[in-house]
Amino acid sequence: MGKADDPDRGVELLWAERPALSLERIVGAAVEVADAEGLAGLSMRKVAERLGFTSMSLYRHVPSRDHLVDLMRDAVLGQPAPAAPGAGWRAALEDFARQNWELRTRHPWLAEVRGGRYVPGPNALAHYEYALGILAGTALTPSEVVAAVGLVARFVDAEALALAEAARAEQATGVSDEEWWGARDTLFARFDRFPTLTALWEAGGFDQPEPFGFGLARVLDGIELLVQARDVKRDETCQVCGKPVAQPASGRPRAYCSRGCQQRAYRRRRSS
Repeated sequence: MGKADDPDRGVELLWAERPALSLERIVGAAVEVADAEGLAGLSMRKVAERLGFTSMSLYRHVPSRDHLVDLMRDAVLGQPAPAAPGAGWRAALEDFARQNWELRTRHPWLAEVRGGRYVPGPNALAHYEYALGILAGTALTPSEVVAAVGLVARFVDAEALALAEAARAEQATGVSDEEWWGARDTLFARFDRFPTLTALWEAGGFDQPEPFGFGLARVLDGIELLVQARDVKRDETCQVCGKPVAQPASGRPRAYCSRGCQQRAYRRRRSS
């Protein structure tokens, strides 16, 4: 009796417990592929092979690769971890930025998800809501709160993208950035034409133990200066009628002296 007629093998196939294909399993496998190969290496075929299914099986759950990337992004984001109780806005925003940086070191492909037209999921919006809430209680105007959070997010993504590009280059060549630059003696021999560059190089100016931390601190310095400037102006006049505005002892500053002026400002913005 040949293998094709083996009844025991038939029993195994018929009665073996086969894990069902689910959206959660698809997303998990896709994250594994992207972690290993970046977004460029992500395909429905590779995800299907990892799961032991056909590509067509995946399309019954996820309409396209773009939809899959949206799901992957939201899955790895999870919920933001709140800062320690009593932390000021700067400490809370720095902690939030570092959480996102560490997340991108684990999943470098996150920084490769570019463009502003992806559909955010519940976890992405929870991150955004949390970050906005950190600055909403300061003296910044609403538009400044949104702009400041966007500035921090873009800084984190830019640094993470550089990290992802370096990882891709090392994966493709087998040579790290440090090894590649260390072998550029023919370039360094020409540095004597550039005295400022040479002096800084020899003095260790290019040895940055934590470039991310340095850049984040400077971004937060700029936001802090703006918060301080807005704090000074908390008791200024109404933006509509010019009358003095009584400010609350804490919380978001008032920009208008009355509900009527606030409504007039709203109508002006709508009409413009």
